[in-house]
Amino acid sequence: MKKENSTRFIEALDPDVVIFIHDDCSPTVAEAIQKFQECWRPYSTASRHYPIVGLIREVIDPAVAAYMTTLPARYSSFVPGAGTGTDFSEIIRLVGLDAMVRLQRELLRRFIKTVDRQDSRDRRFIGTLESLASLALSCACKRPKKAALRGLNGTRSQSFCRFCGKPTGLKSFADDDSQVRGNDDNLRLSSKYCEDHQPQLPSGASNLAYRRAKRSVEQFDIELGRLNRQCANRGTPQAASGDPLVDRYFHQYMLAQTVQPADKEELRNQARLMVDSKLSDRKKQILVLQRDGFNQSQIGRKLGIERQAVSKALKSLASIPNILQLKE
Repeated sequence: MKKENSTRFIEALDPDVVIFIHDDCSPTVAEAIQKFQECWRPYSTASRHYPIVGLIREVIDPAVAAYMTTLPARYSSFVPGAGTGTDFSEIIRLVGLDAMVRLQRELLRRFIKTVDRQDSRDRRFIGTLESLASLALSCACKRPKKAALRGLNGTRSQSFCRFCGKPTGLKSFADDDSQVRGNDDNLRLSSKYCEDHQPQLPSGASNLAYRRAKRSVEQFDIELGRLNRQCANRGTPQAASGDPLVDRYFHQYMLAQTVQPADKEELRNQARLMVDSKLSDRKKQILVLQRDGFNQSQIGRKLGIERQAVSKALKSLASIPNILQLKE
């Protein structure tokens, strides 16, 4: 199955940070985000000479304001500050980038649940809000070209764990001033792994969770890619797995959720959950056919496997979260 190009990503200075632009994003806002990326190399939240909020004020605020004039007044309630005439950048200055991301995501979810009619205007509005939330998240993650981090190299990656959506040990350290340096810094302050997935435990013993995650990293990347593609376009199956039933699984799975493409942490954690739950593609096929109302014998015939194999798979599925069983 041909992979759908339903999203665009702009590479940032930090290779771990991308600015996501949804295909349905307002052209005015999308063009502003492109321009923003072209200018943002020296900017960061830590720079006094090049504060990133100033660049948002200069480049993004006019585009957001222009776009909002094309919409009915009720839409302003779902863009932070728009309802009171406060600029996008001013809300960021007041509450911070992390809080802005959470606020925008919450308003987006509320819009989808209460207003969204799934017409072209609402699709563009949702795509624009997703792009703005991703912009704020990328700005929060972006590091200055040179930075000191309490005696550490602050330009090292401070993004997500390689194996899940939790922050790396270094990112946790950077975000929590109460944490202090210690004898186990080489383990604890990793720029690749979170606390759960460090290669070694503080005792020096090998970490079983790390070994398991490393063995399954290829499947983790596959599931994450499928989730990202389906999340970006919920209307039709978009996982591009190569199997129609597996694509339908991801379509049904995502329809039951409000997670957005900018929710990178949550999507990575969901991919980790699928892998750790041993949710194979065969099990996904069985779940979809079961949801369609087929009994075990019929499922077996459709998939070319014995009924006993279907029964065994369903028994193993009983212990995984309901959301993975398409029951929520």
